[in-house]
Amino acid sequence: MRRLFSLLAVLAAPLFGTAAGSGTGPAFEETPFGKLPDGTAVTRYTLVNKNGVRVSILSYGGIVASFEAPDRAGKFADIVLGFDDLKGYLDGSPYFGCITGRGANRIAAGKFSLAGKEYTVTGANPHALHGGTKGFDKRLWKAEPAMTANGPSVKLTYTSKDGEEGFPGNLATTVTYTLQSDNGLRIDYLATTDKPTVVNLTNHSYFNLAGHNAGEILGHTLQLVADKYTPGDAAMIPTGKIAPVAGTPFDFTTPTVIGTRLKETGGDPVGYDLNFVHGMKREENAKLVATVTEPKSGRILEVLTTEPGVQLYTGNFLGKEVGKGGAAYKQYHAFCLEAQHFPDSPNQPDFPSVTLKPGEEYRQTTVYRVSAK
Repeated sequence: MRRLFSLLAVLAAPLFGTAAGSGTGPAFEETPFGKLPDGTAVTRYTLVNKNGVRVSILSYGGIVASFEAPDRAGKFADIVLGFDDLKGYLDGSPYFGCITGRGANRIAAGKFSLAGKEYTVTGANPHALHGGTKGFDKRLWKAEPAMTANGPSVKLTYTSKDGEEGFPGNLATTVTYTLQSDNGLRIDYLATTDKPTVVNLTNHSYFNLAGHNAGEILGHTLQLVADKYTPGDAAMIPTGKIAPVAGTPFDFTTPTVIGTRLKETGGDPVGYDLNFVHGMKREENAKLVATVTEPKSGRILEVLTTEPGVQLYTGNFLGKEVGKGGAAYKQYHAFCLEAQHFPDSPNQPDFPSVTLKPGEEYRQTTVYRVSAK
């Protein structure tokens, strides 16, 4: 059964969720989204702002399941890849829309050391990816929707136990999604630990600004506020160097069509899957690091973050997925811009640290803001 809450209804209700409304202002909807194999229910929370933009978040994996935004003519389309039901996500999703952690991206050989002790992340094949065999993308999060001064939001909480997926420490994690009035989906991350550990969290949404089912994104134009990158080996493990993008196919410091130099990137398969550097520390406030435009629809995506790096991925490994509405998702049908610390940071002393100690707080903010012209 669907529940829809408007701002006026919530303000009028002494207890959250006791009243419902269908006003035209900010609101959210709460609907069932299937059950896990053990029978646990998963819920879909759809945030709606005053402009009619709608973003759906799942309690499973913190997944951004849809992001409906208008083009220059006011026509709405869903601009993120995903599945119509929970089964699609359970049967082998390529991280569509999820929270990745504790260690986003790659950790070489799945191993790292802290305080002289070596730890091994589960599922290294041959390297650990996105937090192990059952990372944050495959966990059920406790969800608390709310109407806030900044817009409708849903706060997700999850405590990763000491030793889970090989990581030390009990890590209490909160991720809050807020749909702002400027059409920005703001993601605030907070984590604390009771033992030294490593933490690197991000969101793995796959975007196609022409619509999730519109085909290749190679005609999108990208600009990155990053004049350096972290070169990697054939397995995309960083060499430890930080190199300039000038004179390489990785230079997006001026607006560049994504497909222009795609074949020059090399790799198997060919395409972008690389960390770009726009800083060497976490910023206090989120700053603009990427702008993507799609010429036919006029949609523009801006990415703002406090993180020092952003991973550009052009869907190189897509090809087998059948997504929402039966859409066939093929290679290069989406791009990801994952705000993060650098890949393999636990093993790279010259990279910004991802170590979190007791008494400290991991905080990160990233905003995906959509407009059109």
